Amino acid sequence: MARDESGAAGTVIVSFVLGAITGAAVALLMAPAAGEETRRVLGEKAREGRQRAEDAARQGREFVERQKSTVMTAVERGREAYEQARGAAAPGSAGTGESL
Repeated sequence: MARDESGAAGTVIVSFVLGAITGAAVALLMAPAAGEETRRVLGEKAREGRQRAEDAARQGREFVERQKSTVMTAVERGREAYEQARGAAAPGSAGTGESL
């Protein structure tokens, strides 16, 4: 059975994004710019980061909803197949394990 590693991939992506944001913040703080300008740039980057995080969270929720729908459909089909197979075997017929 194949393993679903989407959670691990998501963790790697989030870690990468957080590292990039941290690196950008450190670069801005170390850059030779006026304090006012640095604060403005940091504020803009923080707003951009928040927007990206909100977008990623929304996409994550949409993904979970799609997967939940897929699983529910598979479960329902499994139940239907089970009921069909159970109905196909007549009670008391050979192979059901019932004794007389």
